[in-house]
Amino acid sequence: MKFHKTIILIILCIHLYSCADYKTGKINQVKEKAYYSSSGFALIFEDRLYKEKIISKKINNDEIRTMHDFLKKNTLIKIINPLNSKTVETKIYNNSKYPKIFNIVISQKIASILELDINNPYIEIIEVKKNKTFVAKEGNIFDEEKNVAEKAPISEVKMDNLTKEKIKNQEISTKDSNFILVISDFYYIDSANNLKKKLDKKMNINNISVKKINNNKYRLLVGPFKNFNALKNTYISLNNLGFEELNIYKE
Repeated sequence: MKFHKTIILIILCIHLYSCADYKTGKINQVKEKAYYSSSGFALIFEDRLYKEKIISKKINNDEIRTMHDFLKKNTLIKIINPLNSKTVETKIYNNSKYPKIFNIVISQKIASILELDINNPYIEIIEVKKNKTFVAKEGNIFDEEKNVAEKAPISEVKMDNLTKEKIKNQEISTKDSNFILVISDFYYIDSANNLKKKLDKKMNINNISVKKINNNKYRLLVGPFKNFNALKNTYISLNNLGFEELNIYKE
């Protein structure tokens, strides 16, 4: 009888240990939020832009103010001038519609703090985590992250979209750096070349090329352009063909 009781106790202990081990081994992992980062050109606010309905809302140019097309109101961000590493920490004050070639609308006060080149207002935007001590200010930052294009809407060409991987921008040391437009990435060079030929016919682009990144990635590029005004027409033409959120970086 004692033998049977001992066997039962052993089985119960094994069962309880298994249940405890299962419970302690189960970990609830909370997926961390993906924070927004982008690079491109800022639209510096003018009353004329609102009157001409280029921008759908107004901001005060004498204050640190921003507007974005999809980042939520009160989203905390850092705006960086990569040429001099000057940074403004602020938030999105409002949502607005504006031309897709621009990444954000900023006040003239922000442009002044960042010492932006008005003809080439190239900036980086990084969303930051909320904290109780966050205050809009100017500072320095050296982290550089890029979002890249995800769409190539010409239906006859099958797109192998690899552009979810972020492109790290090269360090910018002079104001004479050239601008590059990234259309998209492909698994196969034939796919990239096919789209290149179609764009050559539709847009008569002379400076479009395919660059090998590695054995499984080929990047379709347009450029270089010497300044923002030189690249603007090509960017808008690509937008009109359905290419959106084209990444712009400097070489």
